[in-house]
Amino acid sequence: MRLPRWAAACTALLAGCAGYYEGRGLVAGRSSAAEVEALMGPSAYERAGPGGERTVFYSRQPYGRRIFAARIGADGRLLALEQTLTEENIAKLEPNRTRRDEVLGLLGPPYGVTWFARQQREVWEYKTYGLPEPFKVLYVQLSPDGVVREVYSMDDPEQRRPTLDN
Repeated sequence: MRLPRWAAACTALLAGCAGYYEGRGLVAGRSSAAEVEALMGPSAYERAGPGGERTVFYSRQPYGRRIFAARIGADGRLLALEQTLTEENIAKLEPNRTRRDEVLGLLGPPYGVTWFARQQREVWEYKTYGLPEPFKVLYVQLSPDGVVREVYSMDDPEQRRPTLDN
């Protein structure tokens, strides 16, 4: 069966958007910082690194559920482009040890920040993917001294699957 021309055009357009969305076409060692910004759009957060390097974060939160970190060398070339909201990075968050700055370096900026006055906790929210439930929310609780106190992931209540009961 052949697809109508409009369906093929929509498919091509969506494929192009996915490339923009995830940085496809960027090549470590060859792509310039200007090319990264042109393709990825405005950055959400930037931090300085050793030897003139910098890491630029591109958030696709909340609906894309990804944050990309582009490491740019002192020469202005892309060193690496990585998705930060991974199980490996989340596993590096250790309650009572990891600090606020380390969370920002591992995951990037949160989608949302809420202050719970009674608990004296700042809670950072990241929309993520998970298995078996595809949509998750990662919560990172920080005490006023900037130390991670709790890390937990839950099914995203905004993405609940309908059941016969509701």
